[in-house]
Amino acid sequence: MSSGHGKIAVLLGGNSAEREVSLMSGRAVLDSLNRQGFNAFPLDPNNTRLESLSESGLEKAFIMLHGRGGEDGVVQGVLTHAKIPFTGSGVLGCALAMDKWRTKLIWDALSLPTPPCLVINDLSNFQQVADNLGLPMIVKPCSEGSTIGLSKVETSGEIPKAYKLAKKYDSVVIAEKWIDGVELTASILDNKSLPLIQIEAPLGNYDYEAKYFSDETKYLRPTSLDSSEEKKLQALCLKAFKGLGCSGWGRVDLMLDKQGRPWLLEANTVPGMTAHSLVPMAAEAVQISFDQLVLHILESANVE
Repeated sequence: MSSGHGKIAVLLGGNSAEREVSLMSGRAVLDSLNRQGFNAFPLDPNNTRLESLSESGLEKAFIMLHGRGGEDGVVQGVLTHAKIPFTGSGVLGCALAMDKWRTKLIWDALSLPTPPCLVINDLSNFQQVADNLGLPMIVKPCSEGSTIGLSKVETSGEIPKAYKLAKKYDSVVIAEKWIDGVELTASILDNKSLPLIQIEAPLGNYDYEAKYFSDETKYLRPTSLDSSEEKKLQALCLKAFKGLGCSGWGRVDLMLDKQGRPWLLEANTVPGMTAHSLVPMAAEAVQISFDQLVLHILESANVE
């Protein structure tokens, strides 16, 4: 199976707030590649200068870096310059998807439904923000993932604390209208949408703990939707993914409100590949094993 393949670096770790998850995802991918006979090795940018990769004889790079430095176009730019094929989206798609505010600007321009949001700062009138968006609302860093730095606020008096937390992770903070309803995710593989997964988290709070460690979070496959509705949502998510310039593989998260209307939340260009991760679950629903999924992603690696 691995005939003809040279060295493959699995990029993992890094120095973002999502380092822990990146290490888990990267090790799972590395184990899979080794099981399949590839000459794969781990590479943590914290310990190696990525600029030296052009001299390393790498055939491909499998990017499992979550968050800043790995999911925002930075490492993709380094690999493009080094002419090393890499997995996932290119510089533009990664940079736009990581920036939640600009993601929304593009989706708005494409007339794709996404919850209203406002950029807030030290001078913002938080009561006015609450009046404009309604309560409850979400306050989160513009360029973080895995719900890091995110808060759900129920009253305007809670906004300053939530803003302070989000600002610890990013100089740009956004407040977003809260959508109450069904939480869904669409995994993208080979530029096609896999079956949707419906998420039911403990107390309706799909936070960092619920995403990666909780055994109480429920993942419904198939979802409670009828097939025609699911196909429409799959098409919407694929359009949203491509609209950001994303390609290859990834994930788009969305909500269905009480009236059944879809609302796009965000796109992920380097989703998790842990035991609790959603892309492997969606792949399994169409009889794609974890090893086959890893192989699919690896084979799609290219240079921009």
